[in-house]
Amino acid sequence: MLSGTAAMTFRKGSPRHVLAGKVFVASMLTMGVFAVYLAFTRHQPNNIGGGILTVYLIGTAWLTARRRDGETSRIDWVLFLVPLTLGILTWMNGIKVVRSGASSQDGVPVGMSFFMGSVMLLAAAGDVRMLVRGGVSGAKRIARHLWRMCFGLFIASGSFFLGPSNRPLRLLSTVGIGKYLPPALFSTTLYLILTLLPLILLIFWLVRVRFTNAYNGKSIPGTGSTWSPPD
Repeated sequence: MLSGTAAMTFRKGSPRHVLAGKVFVASMLTMGVFAVYLAFTRHQPNNIGGGILTVYLIGTAWLTARRRDGETSRIDWVLFLVPLTLGILTWMNGIKVVRSGASSQDGVPVGMSFFMGSVMLLAAAGDVRMLVRGGVSGAKRIARHLWRMCFGLFIASGSFFLGPSNRPLRLLSTVGIGKYLPPALFSTTLYLILTLLPLILLIFWLVRVRFTNAYNGKSIPGTGSTWSPPD
């Protein structure tokens, strides 16, 4: 989360930005792969889907930054199946929960299932649009990279702040400083704000990139480094 926040803050192309972006991508891919493995061993299907989605989002965001404008490959047709399959399964599961009369499943509100399922299907639709048009360029390429990175950061934030057993407090207590901090720092309200912050920044930057002239004619270099909004 720290590297993702740093990548959004540091100036585009700066050494700090490139380093933070690489750390963020490596961290998120590692987290996603281990999440899938642990979910399999613990029989947690929701976390399996969450881990796969995280790897997909960060991986495709990284590919978008690495490639040139208008570049695609055959692997994109395979990657497109990931959010399509996950989206359909998530929606089907949400409908199943609603029909059963329940409002949540394994502590997850059914509304979150429909929200995440819709995001997955929108990602799949974005993939189809990109493939049909032969790639993305300019501001559209920036937007594709940006929203996928930000949503990946949102998933990480939600897992950390809203996970079971107050993970922030446990982490700080492990290093011996949790007991010295005020209780207000471990409130649900603050956790919710910190979780939603990546989505707020996502909306802000998408509006700026797609609906203003600030990034017309601009693109991200196909160097393998990730892109973030400039200072």
